[in-house]
Amino acid sequence: MKVKWYGHSSFLITSEQGLKIITDPYEPGGFGGAITYGKIIDTPDIVLISHDHGDHNFIEGIPGSPAVIRKPGTQNIKGIEFLGIPTYHDTSQGKERGKNIVFLFRIAGIKICHLGDLGHQLSREDIEKMGSIDLLLIPIGGTYTINPQVATQIVQGIKPKIAIPMHFKTQKCGFPLNEVKDFTKGKKKFRILGENEMEIKKGNLPSETEIIVMDHAL
Repeated sequence: MKVKWYGHSSFLITSEQGLKIITDPYEPGGFGGAITYGKIIDTPDIVLISHDHGDHNFIEGIPGSPAVIRKPGTQNIKGIEFLGIPTYHDTSQGKERGKNIVFLFRIAGIKICHLGDLGHQLSREDIEKMGSIDLLLIPIGGTYTINPQVATQIVQGIKPKIAIPMHFKTQKCGFPLNEVKDFTKGKKKFRILGENEMEIKKGNLPSETEIIVMDHAL
């Protein structure tokens, strides 16, 4: 399968058969111009929405008529089972910024977890419920989500094969977030991909967790 990072928390995941899944589409120019990532032009089959904020739920800007998953629970769409685990956007059980959904699904034998705008540490029970994860898409920016320190603890707890940071400060994101270097500092097993898209195969997954920093495509 192929993984492309558009920017912020939005990814395009494409199976070998061509099925396309987009996560958390943002609104270009949203939040008073704070989000300046470009318009998403790919036509997906499925869109995942972790929560209803404009930098994560801009369905109006997505081409076509995809199936949209925006609630917890188990749903089977186009042969893929999606599990949405209810979590929170803050450390106050949603009192500050509301609820969040962690999505898990499997493509070509690769188990993927998108944490959305997770705002709190995961419990041992949460991690056990998630099971073994191959690809973890994790926010690291702080302020509105977990910060680099908590993100590091979650990666250590989940032990995914690959962890890709998202929702951090770039030149196209005006939010007061941490930069990716605040997350990778002091870590030995990470690499800067230098590209916005990568191919992942089950047989080529690393034996230990590798953090991969992608360029944004838009």
